[in-house]
Order: sequence, then C-alpha cells, then structure tokens
Amino acid sequence: MRAPPWAAAAKKGGLGLAAMTYVGVDYLRHLSPSWHARLQPMLWTVLALAALTRVPFYKHWTSEFRSALPFVASMFFMLFTLLLEALSVRFVTAVLGLDWHSETPPLPDTGQWLLLALNEKFPHVVVEILRAHIIGLHHYLMLFMILAFSVLFNSVKAPGLGLGARYMFTMAIGRLLRTITFLSTILPSVRPWCASARFRVPSHPHPWAQKYYVPYASDADAIRQLIHRDVAYADAGDYLGDYRPDWGSMSFLIEFLRPTASEGSWYKLLTKAGGGCNDLLYSGHMLVAVLTAMAWTEAYGGWTSALIWLLVMHSAQREVRERHHYSVDCIVAIYVGIFLWKVTCYCWPTKGASRSRRLVKLEKIQSRLIQAAKDSDMDGVRELLKEVELAGQESRDSKQWAMWVFACITIIFALAVVVLALIWTSDG
Repeated sequence: MRAPPWAAAAKKGGLGLAAMTYVGVDYLRHLSPSWHARLQPMLWTVLALAALTRVPFYKHWTSEFRSALPFVASMFFMLFTLLLEALSVRFVTAVLGLDWHSETPPLPDTGQWLLLALNEKFPHVVVEILRAHIIGLHHYLMLFMILAFSVLFNSVKAPGLGLGARYMFTMAIGRLLRTITFLSTILPSVRPWCASARFRVPSHPHPWAQKYYVPYASDADAIRQLIHRDVAYADAGDYLGDYRPDWGSMSFLIEFLRPTASEGSWYKLLTKAGGGCNDLLYSGHMLVAVLTAMAWTEAYGGWTSALIWLLVMHSAQREVRERHHYSVDCIVAIYVGIFLWKVTCYCWPTKGASRSRRLVKLEKIQSRLIQAAKDSDMDGVRELLKEVELAGQESRDSKQWAMWVFACITIIFALAVVVLALIWTSDG
C-alpha cells in the first residue's frame, strides 16, 4: 500500500526539523537562559523517547550487527589519534617555552582584515548575526548523532553503525593528518596570551630549540651561514634544564610534555589543558563541522544540508573573527574534510558488501522472479524483490534473543556516547 503524501513529506522533512530545532533551542542559552533550561530537557526527552519507541519496529539489526566490529575498530582508531594529537598539542607549545609565545606576534592574516573591513560596511544587525555563537563543536557532533539515529525512522539508509564507523574513521584520518601538519611547522598563536593562560610549561625553550633554533631565530647572517654549512654550528652554551618527575615507564614523555613541579601525572597533564594554541594548521573544529555537513549531504540531502553548510561557513568566519585560527586554517580544513569524505566513499566496504549480497540473492531467485512475472503475480514479484532488499539477513526468529540483546546494548552505548559528547565538548 502506498504511503499518503503527508507521510512521505513528514519522513523527508522531520529529520531536518528535529536538527534545526535542536540548534535553535540550544541557542536560547544566549537569548533566554530560563527558557533554555525548560525547553532543552524537554527536547532531549522527546527525541530519546521517539528513538526508543522505534526500536521494536527496526528491521535492520542484523545489518547493524555486521557493522559493529568496524564501528568499534574505528572508535579505537579515533581515540588513538586523539591521544596522539593531545601529546602533539602540548609539545608544540612546550618546546619553545612561554617567553616565545608571549613575545612572538601573530602572522598577518588578510582574512581577518577583510572581516574587520566588512564590519564597517554591513548593517549592524548583520554584523551581530555574524558574531553570534549560533553553533559550536558539540552541536556538529550532536547533529551527526541525530543523523545516525534517524535510521530508526528510515530517514537515511541503514546501518547507522556503518555510518558512524565511516564518520569516526574519516575523522581519525583527518586528525592524524592535522597532527602531522601542525607538528611540521610551529605557527605563532593568533592570541599571544593563549599559551600562558592554558599551559604550565617552562618559560625557556627545550634544549632542542636552544641548539637548533634560538641561535638562528633573528640573525640573518647566522641563517645564511646555517644554510651554507648545513650544520648547527653556533655554540648555545649551557642548556637550561627541565623538571623531571618520576613517571615510571612513561618517563619518555617528559621530553615532549615538559611538565612543571606543580603538575601531576602525564594523563592528568594532557586532560586539563582545554585545547591548544599552536595546533593551527588546519582547524580541528572545522574538520568536524565539514564531516558532519558531508554526512548530511550524502545521507539525507535537502534543505537541511544546505542550512548546515551555511552554519559551517558561519563557524569558519567566526573562528577567524574571534582569532582562534588563521583564515588558511579554516580554508584548508574545509577542502581536506571534503576530500577525505569523498575518498572514504570509494574505500569504505559497507555499500559494496550490501550490493554484493543483493546480487547473490537475485541470482538465487531469478527463475522464481521470471515465473512470477510470467504469471502476472505482482504480489509474488513484490515479495521476491523484498527478499533481495533484505538479502543476507539471517532469520530473525532463530536468533531473536541475540538481536534484542545487541539492540539494547547498541542503544545504551549510543545514548552514553551522546551524553559524554555533550559533557566533553560543551565548552567547544
């Protein structure tokens, strides 16, 4: 039986409406904190209950089960790259010492100049909209969560875990490339006070920098001689030493993290900084935003995707406007994110495996399908095509209890991830 037009419209537009409602309600924290405190819990309750009520009617748990292993592997890969990134963020600040960060001016950024010039040209209301904190990092993560959960409502194609696995895998690759990039050349922060506000590191440079950088940092003749000799020839004198705590088997990290006496273990040191200052090229926030927009564009499309791309552009100009990043950091993040998502489209196995299973099933029922068509048995044709669509799925009757256990674990785990993402990224 064909669904009525209003049902198809609700299915197509409901996900976008839920996403934009989430962003709008969360922005009330700036406009009316009291209304935000009332409406946000109500919205999350409605969304959670709507998802839970759809769980018993979801028909693709077997497909989700097949995607569970890639999902877990992608998650651990992403966590590994985030740990490596955290180590590198600390290193690019600590290796030069706080004195360098406070004394080195930011690089000239024509994008920042352009935004300041436009502030003088645009109407005041437009400038205020551009300045508004409409969307942040945790919003993009939650928008993707909403997209992944929408498989329960058949708004996007299953499996949701497969979409989540690809998202995390692509993000992990992007974070790894980003780490390699900002480690290669240390750029001065757009906010010269950032390092001293966020980090406790020695004021003087690391012995590596004292030997290979400091003698040649500002003397053109010394740089010319360095190029000619290709050897660090200058005498740096006695190196200033660093505090060396006892971290046991992790003591090798002291050379990279340069802790002070007031700090505890290496793990505590990594988790309390609240973001970096010199991990600039390219922007990790913009990478997350672009991957979310690409996922929406590919899986859902429509007006919602266009709005999310507008929010991505808004986030990019605000990153530059508020001097969290240079313009080049946001531009590179945008095209790297688009490129990586397109690349994983070709190498990700989910679609190819699903297509192969359907082709195998079609070969098996080909003779029955031809016979049903000859007999003008349209109901039989529909049933056979439905078998092709659900190809590869095992009998749910024989393993129904296992699928229900897997469904419960998946839902609980996914909701836990949502809560943790809200807690860990609420400050951007």
